[in-house]
Amino acid sequence: MTTALFDLRGKVALVTGSTRGIGKSIAEELARAGAAVAVSSRKADACEAVRAEFERAGYPVLARPCNVSRKEELRALVDATRQRWGHIDIVVANAAANPYYGPLTEISDDAFDKIIGNNVKSALWLAAMTLPQMAERNGGSFTLVGSIGGVLANTVIGAYGISKAAGHHLVRNLAAEWGPKNVRVNAIAPGLVKTEFARALWEDEARRAERIAATPLRRLGEPRDIGGIAVFLASDAAAFITGQCIVADGGVTIL
Repeated sequence: MTTALFDLRGKVALVTGSTRGIGKSIAEELARAGAAVAVSSRKADACEAVRAEFERAGYPVLARPCNVSRKEELRALVDATRQRWGHIDIVVANAAANPYYGPLTEISDDAFDKIIGNNVKSALWLAAMTLPQMAERNGGSFTLVGSIGGVLANTVIGAYGISKAAGHHLVRNLAAEWGPKNVRVNAIAPGLVKTEFARALWEDEARRAERIAATPLRRLGEPRDIGGIAVFLASDAAAFITGQCIVADGGVTIL
């Protein structure tokens, strides 16, 4: 008897940047589908709050602070997850940074390095720490949360977009390398979602109205719009999907 396509019972998931916004929605939806979930963010109190919330809901959860730009902290998160549950089947690399808004030619070296380090290098680190053991178990799913900023040009968040475009291609390369081991690697590219991370892009009323008018679905995204896609990519429903970038932007990029 085959299991339901979206059933994640018995699976273990690790989600970075998962105490608010898109990351929290992803962690919550994975847990609702049956997975045990390791949540993390830089702030210990935020991790503790999500741990308590998930435990009240009856979800198996581990919470640990982690700054993904620090390799030793990322390794500790991976190790703690394996120590708790023995293995990792699902990884979602969601944590990201965007410390700069403005023209590319005026960005400081430090800001650019931070963006690339947090958004690209850390994802590669996390893949290197988890994909080999997925392969040993004959399967797994790694999902990177990208952005339509990696698809479309932007005069305000260009460096962030460059990092996300690199992330999308990182996914394609990892998918080619690990596909023969039955490990799938994909990306999700959200449009503008109402999160604290993207507040500078949507809190201005005129800018928000302009974006909504340019979106075929005539609204901004909500974190829950992305959580379900992550469940799909982690599940057997996506068993024949790898190396892809699923755009969830209300239709912005079709225009």
